[in-house]
Amino acid sequence: MALDGTRTYVGFGFGAIQAGLFLYEAFQSGAFRRLVAAEVMPDVVAAVRRSAGNFTVNIAHADRVEHARFGPVQIEDPAQEADRERLIEALAEADEIGTAVPSVAFYDSPGPGSLHRILASGLRRKAAVGGPRAVVYAAENHNHAAEILEAKVMAEIPEAEREAVGGRVRFLNTVIGKMSGVVAEADEIEAAGLTPVTPGSPRAFLVEAFNRILISRIHFEMPFARGIAVFEEKDDLLPFEEAKLYGHNATHALAAYLAMARGLARIADLPAADGLLPFIRAAFIEESGTALIRKHAGVDPLFTPEGYQAFADDLLRRMTNPYLRDTAERVGRDPARKLGWDDRLIGTMRVALRQGVIPRRYAMGAAAALAALRPDAAGVPAGTLLDPLWRDAQPEPAERQAVLELIEKGRVRLRQWAASGFPPAALGF
Repeated sequence: MALDGTRTYVGFGFGAIQAGLFLYEAFQSGAFRRLVAAEVMPDVVAAVRRSAGNFTVNIAHADRVEHARFGPVQIEDPAQEADRERLIEALAEADEIGTAVPSVAFYDSPGPGSLHRILASGLRRKAAVGGPRAVVYAAENHNHAAEILEAKVMAEIPEAEREAVGGRVRFLNTVIGKMSGVVAEADEIEAAGLTPVTPGSPRAFLVEAFNRILISRIHFEMPFARGIAVFEEKDDLLPFEEAKLYGHNATHALAAYLAMARGLARIADLPAADGLLPFIRAAFIEESGTALIRKHAGVDPLFTPEGYQAFADDLLRRMTNPYLRDTAERVGRDPARKLGWDDRLIGTMRVALRQGVIPRRYAMGAAAALAALRPDAAGVPAGTLLDPLWRDAQPEPAERQAVLELIEKGRVRLRQWAASGFPPAALGF
């Protein structure tokens, strides 16, 4: 397949999601003639350029790994003035734009190479020259990423131009349930039979084949046809964002921290550990599922017992796909963030409690995350360890106390489970 369409796609960031989702789906659609990426790592830019803009993504299917080499992509370094100018020119003609950077905190930075400044300059030029309308997919894992990005971009645009720019662009939130990663260990790349991003590269992109991505409904005065047609628009994305954070992400974290406590290296090892996968499944369906079904009943078939069970079972199959080679360490990295008051573990517990569900299993996951964060602090009260992480959120005292009591009980169960040799019965539910 070649780039023989009529559209232009511009992506910020050149990691596994940008390469293995946005650029890949844009290429597969046949609707684009030009693919452009902004990347802040000069060595990555140089490597892709040496490869004439072509690169490889490894796609994990249920029974194999596919090596998809495609391109060319025009890759630019925002720190370089000439590259920035080419990015601005590409944005002026872009129909679809995607940000896939580490977090919303990377939307703005000092200097002219900041994502929000380049995007603002490109959209200003689009409005000035009558370029095509565009949508911006905000792929960062945040329920209000699009609103945050739009506010930062519009603040960089002179007030007299904002109406014209606003008429040509829509910022969209996304729910991306596609698991992915960058493999950077040479022995792991070789053992898994992966193909590096470019010849000689020390990194390989590994993504799952799943591509059911949800996005905000696009509201232009005239209909807008997306080139990346595989994405599914939703009128209200928030319930699905909560299913991602408090279902998918929470259960993935629960699996990782319990696997670490059990001494398992990979998420794919879970089915062989007696009782552990049924415990994780029960948390997913009975705690996360029951709470979210009560909260969002009637929104979508997902929020029914049958729909949520199908969602959970499909996701657990995908999580434990041996070809995805996901490690417990990678999934469980940054436990301080994942124990945040509004994040996946504590956030799920809070949603459950507010819906009359006691999240005992996720509390045990939070306890395991706390052990990963501070393995030297088994006798320190959970509140002492977690309050610094929750300070900015200013939890309501009664809710804080309810969460902490459950986590303390989870710590007791975790110690009992380990002390008895990890038998299924010791999980206690």
